[in-house]
Amino acid sequence: MSAAPPGLRAADADARLLAPFTDWPDGPAGAALSQFQVAGMHCAACSGIIETALLKLPGVEGASVNAASARLALRWQPARIALADVLAALQAAGYRATPDVAAPARELRRQESRQALWRLFVAGFLMMQVMMLATPAYVAEAGELSPDLDQLLRWGSWVMTLPVMAFSAGPFFSGAWRQLRARRLGMDVPVAIGIAVTFVASSGALFDPGGPLGHEVYFDSLTMFVALLLLARWFELGARHRAAEALEAVAGALPAAAERLLDDGRAERVPPEALRPGDRIRVAAGEAFAADGHILEGQGWVNEALLTGESAPVAKAAGDAVVAGSLNLDGVLVVAVQRVGADTTAQGIVRLMQQAQSQRPFVHGVLDRVAAGFTATVLLLALAAGLAWWWIEPSRAVAVAVAVLIVTCPCALTLAAPAAWLTASGALARRGLLLADLSALERLCAVDTVVFDKTGTLSEDRLRLRRWWTDSGGDADALLAAARGLAGLSRHPHAQALAEGGDSAAWTEVRELAGRGVEARDASGRLWRLGAPAWVSERPDADARLAFGSGDCVLWLDLAEAPRPDAAEAVATLQAQGLQVRLLSGDQPAAVAHMAAQLGIAHWQGGATPESKLAALRGWQAQGERVLMVGDGINDAPVLAAADVRVAMGQGAMLARSAADALLVSNRLMALPQALQLARKTRHVLRQNLAWAALYNLACVPLALAGWLPPLAAGIGMAGSSLFVVLNAQRLNRV
Repeated sequence: MSAAPPGLRAADADARLLAPFTDWPDGPAGAALSQFQVAGMHCAACSGIIETALLKLPGVEGASVNAASARLALRWQPARIALADVLAALQAAGYRATPDVAAPARELRRQESRQALWRLFVAGFLMMQVMMLATPAYVAEAGELSPDLDQLLRWGSWVMTLPVMAFSAGPFFSGAWRQLRARRLGMDVPVAIGIAVTFVASSGALFDPGGPLGHEVYFDSLTMFVALLLLARWFELGARHRAAEALEAVAGALPAAAERLLDDGRAERVPPEALRPGDRIRVAAGEAFAADGHILEGQGWVNEALLTGESAPVAKAAGDAVVAGSLNLDGVLVVAVQRVGADTTAQGIVRLMQQAQSQRPFVHGVLDRVAAGFTATVLLLALAAGLAWWWIEPSRAVAVAVAVLIVTCPCALTLAAPAAWLTASGALARRGLLLADLSALERLCAVDTVVFDKTGTLSEDRLRLRRWWTDSGGDADALLAAARGLAGLSRHPHAQALAEGGDSAAWTEVRELAGRGVEARDASGRLWRLGAPAWVSERPDADARLAFGSGDCVLWLDLAEAPRPDAAEAVATLQAQGLQVRLLSGDQPAAVAHMAAQLGIAHWQGGATPESKLAALRGWQAQGERVLMVGDGINDAPVLAAADVRVAMGQGAMLARSAADALLVSNRLMALPQALQLARKTRHVLRQNLAWAALYNLACVPLALAGWLPPLAAGIGMAGSSLFVVLNAQRLNRV
């Protein structure tokens, strides 16, 4: 993409046009944080080249490129520089970019993938032809292959190699030129030098067999090396594109239109952008929800794979929350809109995933610097090896130098960390845990204590009816059915906890009194009340939180917090992993003790203020514990900020603003032990990748220097090592 999308050049400063791919963390008057998809990246050194080119522009305050995901996070001042100038600067540096909005980014990936496939096809097809022409020279006995035929086969190999050099190997030469022009040494430099030296030396041997370059040609090794390296990059590109497609699946989950219900009883079809909080929308079976909200009418099953990563449907009824992008599987639901646009859960997920995939963790930067120094050493080593063999056996000098260049290319080293981190973050996202900071993966490995808040974390967001009774001799179940019907006419959380399955049609003269409850008359004109026990009856029951009655006929209702469905399993799994689990809550000690007993948590503290929570956390840390704190992200902000790893619960606009390391948008607590297991596995895979890269070089460099490793074998080894680290990282998807 060489120019800005239509309409952006004249109105770059218009926040509405930038909104699909831009945040304003400091407010509308501050700097913009925009996300871009970049094409043309082939190694980690490309990240530094792009960042350096952009930081030279006026109005650009920061740039961060993740080589594994090919994403650019740009902090800039749209009032000082046009978006077209940013994209032009990227093109001048040798890269194409597009704002990270689904359609153009998808088209850019399609073009990049198609071009990469064509390069691989040309290299692979011609490699087979060159190998076929080279085979007689390998299998023929002495004197069986005439010199004329041998020379003809070599000329055929040279002709077949030309398209590989001109087309398939183009990314290596262009990448090396960009790196040298930016005064950086990336993996493309030794690869390009190796390819060029091999081709020149082989061509010299073909044109002048008796000349200083000897008579050996390596066109078969050269074409196979290019094909194998392009194959490894094809797998890497596929992994990167799959991560981008997973993000776009979330971003594109909203429907094209929503059915908004008007006050006069009519309905109209409007785009999701036209919805406002307080609107009512009707969602038919098979349609997606256009906004976050709660169900007013109807019941059915909803697919929330957007949050949980699982396609198992979830039962929904009046009062239950629904999120934009989830799918209504059956029934007709009327939903009260609560959050729209950028405040929805779906958009919060998109922003967090973009943020995580645009990061360059500290270790990644260290590996980049190590790879740059390693490349410089490799170039000097290859030059020294070539000169030494020129004196020992001139005919083998070029082959040895090329083998050293190829075998020591630091592809595997620079791919080791980002491949593992990107795969792990994607696997966690599918489980409903979104990483906002990739470094949290490493810190999770050191955690030995998990501290939970209670309300909204271990417990569900709403109360549940635990038991009901009457001391007036009436039919408790019949009274409960009537109470449910009256509860459906109130928006109070206690009433909503009771309203499921009730029939509200029989009630008239409904009146709700703040702080007391709701009252109405039944079909016979009798007045009934539902609310505070002291308001309903002159002799309230101390064990009841809610009462329903009329005169002496009273039904007592006990509402209590219920633990999340998987809370007990999550706590047990964490304890089985050897972690200490604590419960730290500001609720009444009796309620905290009851929840701790239900979930098998031995260490708990109730009645804690924000200050005492923070003091308790710091006390545990002073004893050497590494603490993972899980809270709702609002009331627990101070203690979350002080924890070693911070996980916030909840959905909505908080997703895009939270400073937590991770957000549990699915509210499935089993994602936490899974995250700890995956973090340890990621560290193990990362160490495997780094160890493989180191051992590979330690084993192969001496062989190449000794002349025992021909360029063909070096090419297979180098491409194979890169492919190994990418495929090894993909194993994290199965944890």
